[in-house]
Amino acid sequence: MRLRSGVFASCCLLVQALGVALFLRGFFPVPVRSVPSREARADPPAEPAPPGPGMLSNWTEIPPPLFKKVVIVLIDALRDDFVFGPKGKQFMPYTTQVVEKGTSYSFIAEAKPPTVTMPRIKALMTGSIPGFIDVVVNLNSPALLDDNLIWQAKTAGKRIIFYGDDTWVKLFPKHFVEYDGTTSFFVSDFTEVDDNVTRHLDRVLKREDWDLLILHYLGLDHIGHMTGPNSPLVGPKLREMDNILKKIHVSLLSKEEVSLPNLLVVCGDHGMSETGSHGGSSEGEVHTPLLFISSAFGKRSAPPAQPEHVQQTDLASTLAIGLGLPISRNSVGNLILPVVGGKTMREQLRFVHLNGFQLSRLLQENTPAYEKDPGYEHFKIAEKSHGNWIKLYLEGNNSEILLNLGKKVLKQYLEALKTLSSSLSKQVAQYDMYSMMVGSVIIIEVLILLLLSVPKALSKRAEFEVPLSPPLFSLLFYLMCLMLCAVHVIVCTSAESLCYFCSISWLTAVGVMMLISALMCGILSAVAKILENYRLPPKNPVASSCSWSEIDVLILAGTIGHVLSLGASSFIEEEHQTWYFLINTLCLMLCQELCRNNFLLKECDPQHSTNVKQNFDSIGESSECKNIDIPAASNSKLGKATSSSEFIKGSDKWISLATPWIILICCRLLRSLNQTGVQWAHRPDFGHWLTSSEHKSELSFLAAVSLLMIFFLVQRRCSLVSKIAMALGLLGVYSYRAAIGNVTFPWQHGGKDISKGITEARFVYVFVLGIVFTGTKDLLKSQVISADSSTKSTGLWEVYSGLVLLATLLFRPHNLPVLVFCLLIQTMMTKYIWIPLKFDAAQITIMHYWFGQAFFYFQGNSNGIATVDISAGFVGLDSYVEIPAIFLTAFATYAGPFLWAIHLLCYLSSEVSRNSAAVGHGCFCYALMRSIPVAIYVVLVTGLRYHLFIWSVFSPKLLYEGVHVFITAAVCLFFTAMDQNHSYKVQD
Repeated sequence: MRLRSGVFASCCLLVQALGVALFLRGFFPVPVRSVPSREARADPPAEPAPPGPGMLSNWTEIPPPLFKKVVIVLIDALRDDFVFGPKGKQFMPYTTQVVEKGTSYSFIAEAKPPTVTMPRIKALMTGSIPGFIDVVVNLNSPALLDDNLIWQAKTAGKRIIFYGDDTWVKLFPKHFVEYDGTTSFFVSDFTEVDDNVTRHLDRVLKREDWDLLILHYLGLDHIGHMTGPNSPLVGPKLREMDNILKKIHVSLLSKEEVSLPNLLVVCGDHGMSETGSHGGSSEGEVHTPLLFISSAFGKRSAPPAQPEHVQQTDLASTLAIGLGLPISRNSVGNLILPVVGGKTMREQLRFVHLNGFQLSRLLQENTPAYEKDPGYEHFKIAEKSHGNWIKLYLEGNNSEILLNLGKKVLKQYLEALKTLSSSLSKQVAQYDMYSMMVGSVIIIEVLILLLLSVPKALSKRAEFEVPLSPPLFSLLFYLMCLMLCAVHVIVCTSAESLCYFCSISWLTAVGVMMLISALMCGILSAVAKILENYRLPPKNPVASSCSWSEIDVLILAGTIGHVLSLGASSFIEEEHQTWYFLINTLCLMLCQELCRNNFLLKECDPQHSTNVKQNFDSIGESSECKNIDIPAASNSKLGKATSSSEFIKGSDKWISLATPWIILICCRLLRSLNQTGVQWAHRPDFGHWLTSSEHKSELSFLAAVSLLMIFFLVQRRCSLVSKIAMALGLLGVYSYRAAIGNVTFPWQHGGKDISKGITEARFVYVFVLGIVFTGTKDLLKSQVISADSSTKSTGLWEVYSGLVLLATLLFRPHNLPVLVFCLLIQTMMTKYIWIPLKFDAAQITIMHYWFGQAFFYFQGNSNGIATVDISAGFVGLDSYVEIPAIFLTAFATYAGPFLWAIHLLCYLSSEVSRNSAAVGHGCFCYALMRSIPVAIYVVLVTGLRYHLFIWSVFSPKLLYEGVHVFITAAVCLFFTAMDQNHSYKVQD
């Protein structure tokens, strides 16, 4: 079966996307739990038995509750410095007073990445560390089946009321006697989302028919996403939260009983970065305040020292003890001792023993050699000392010896808890190695097949014979299928833990095994054919000596260097530096090519140029060497001088020579716009300066100029109707940003009411759809009615213009210069570099890929989850709609690579001087450039899966790579759909 390069590349990328999905499912499994969460509660352990015959402890029950009513106020994205820093003193005076002089204990709770809401709620209520894949399922939270505080409270008859983020309602269905959920993903809403919680407060605080009240406020998080932590909106929101905390605290004190006090807990699920996002592991994202306020605590006379650091998972164990409930079976948290520090020594020892017993039991169920674990050994020593203390206590010994021994035992228990928790935190999730291996095999097989197909795929015809019949009907294929199925049966019947690949239907599993076998047979067939051709004498001696240009060497070295850098965590954190270096080096290489083309080659012997041209023509007849897709008359490097003189004359020559330097200047300006990565992300950049409230007029001017430049650079190839639509759409973009308060119109004076800008954004969407529809109509016309290349080219450029308009709407105002420079660099490279120097489609494709990767980071993105701007997913939406929100967020995040890929298609399709196989070459090279890093990276993360930074550095990068593969597969399908010329016309 004959396949074109584009079709073959698209099919390979779709298969690789399947392998990536399977690998991700194995690498990010739902955390494995040894004990079912819904089995009947086991009896609590008794106190350690004292040594000696006939002595038994009479305390075998769970301790009674320490607090009558508990109110948990969770303020989304509450950073620790919002309470303990200058902002807390200024905007939260009541809370600050309670912290410094009231009856409270304050801590800084450290959250583990990923710092997004749903995994953090799981950590707070279960005490376990959720899997990293919860970043993905955060958008659609399933019911929580793990043992958790809410389920334990409901089972114990506690009446729970909840108001706030509806993620709780999804995680704990049918657990609340009363609830009112609000969507957490509509980030444009700062006020109503909190008012819907507060409106219930006065009524609920007067009632006595509840034991646990949970309030989850989202407004602060939404402000952070939209405007950042230094926004003028943060102060009023903190003051609003302070008034709410005051109201709750005063109400709890007024209804308090002497015997059983009430407790107010104030916490955050995560913090926010300096850009207002979260999901990563920076200090601002992982450090949140944790306050325990109750009359049970002693009133301090002086402000406390710097708050002690605890783990966020410690809250579940502490609240379980405070409510008189069993500690969740899968909790890895420690009891926060100061909260129970006012109790007797026997009670404190009982509390820490219960915590230690639960942790040691969890260790036994997850670690075969648990007896050798230092934490388990420390716990057994502490338990033995505890028994000796109980013996003295039951004998009625009230001397100082009893007190000192109790303190010693308490210290031993705390050391054991810390060590046990540390051991368990390292093994809370198990890798599904079988699914990972199957996915890796598919990914690597696809890469090998693509590499072996390079000579044929980049030939002049851009098509080759795929021998399906021999491999699929060979004995080797069936033997491999049988062997893989046998391995599948053995693994699935002997695996101790459930593998995802074993849980799918047998028909699907056999289909995957057949796919792996077919890919392997295809690889072997391709290798055999290459060896067979290698043994044959070359038909043309000249064809066997393919020369590599400096650009080719740079491309190969850059690709290999980037792939190798993925094995180091520091290089992943600062990957933008790699791409900045590569495009800067590329610009210098292009400058050298232009100088050689304009000055050196003009002095070459014309006869020599003719001979080289004839040699290249003969090379072009061979498919074993890389074949360029431009007319043969100008294929020779020396022959470029003659053909290029037609393009570069007079002033254009000097503009062409200046183009690489102009691009370098643009890239340097873009680097100063957004600081990204880890090492220098905290440093102020031009973007921070523009987004501050004092510089709104400068931001408005820059946004207006950027929109004018975008129109000027885009409208050149559009029809008149699309030009008008583009102008109106860009005006709507500015109106949208003015409506939500990012920019101002010149005639605006004073403060204008900030709205959600829904009408203005939808106004822009109408023009986006109109321009894309016009382009799609032209494309269908060129594909179905008439094979008119000019109509097809116009349609593609109009689709590209519509996507640029959409990116303009979704980009924040300070990022609009990124789009301007993107369009400017594309325009200059097209006119002054690619056309004059006659680069082939493969080289141009790789240049597009490199610049697309660089612009991904120029946008302010990084390999951390925190830089994903989820506010882009809610532009023009008045409620959370999952599919549009995901599409808009993904498009805004990958706008750089996506726009460069579509520009590549537009450019290759519109260049009539090129061979008609150029689009196929471009599609194949683009697929290959995406397959190489993904295949190598899955091998690297498999080997580094126990690395210290696997969850904070390597895992987010893996998610980015996976999503990028899916997007590239969609782009390649679009390439294939536009490459419908089945009979390529080849110039002989």
